[in-house]
Amino acid sequence: MRLHQLKPVHQKKQPKRVGRGGKKGTYAGRGLKGQKARAGRKPRPGFAGGDTLLMKRLPKQRGQRGKLKIRQARKLSRRLKPAILNLKDIEKKFSAKGGPVSGGKSGEIISPRSLLEKGLIDKIGKRLPPVKILGQSQLKKKLNFKDVRLSKDVQEKIKSPAK
Repeated sequence: MRLHQLKPVHQKKQPKRVGRGGKKGTYAGRGLKGQKARAGRKPRPGFAGGDTLLMKRLPKQRGQRGKLKIRQARKLSRRLKPAILNLKDIEKKFSAKGGPVSGGKSGEIISPRSLLEKGLIDKIGKRLPPVKILGQSQLKKKLNFKDVRLSKDVQEKIKSPAK
């Protein structure tokens, strides 16, 4: 058996033929009388059957309204939400030993780039998001923070680290 040899089990139902004159006298889905039932031109969009149009019923508004809002929305969409991290996440991934830049004197530098390399944050689009660090947990290592926002709690913990 091939695909062209398959036939349906039931009979195909013929659709009702409407609006062709004759004794059936149906309306072809156009309703009864009126401009929309007749052949030819249809009422224009917004036409309300002789009532005052909706656009004319609304009050006039002064000034340029749309463009300013669009500009503001673009500015807001460009701002990235900060990536939120806690001190405990940073404590796990970073050591107190200095990197090659600092010459091993003080702790590692924590910046958005180093957080990306350690896998703690992801890029949004093609850009690094701003980073905010919150103070859940204690700071036991000597770390240097660069280009990140710190909560007040974290700033206090940096000034007086726990030992």
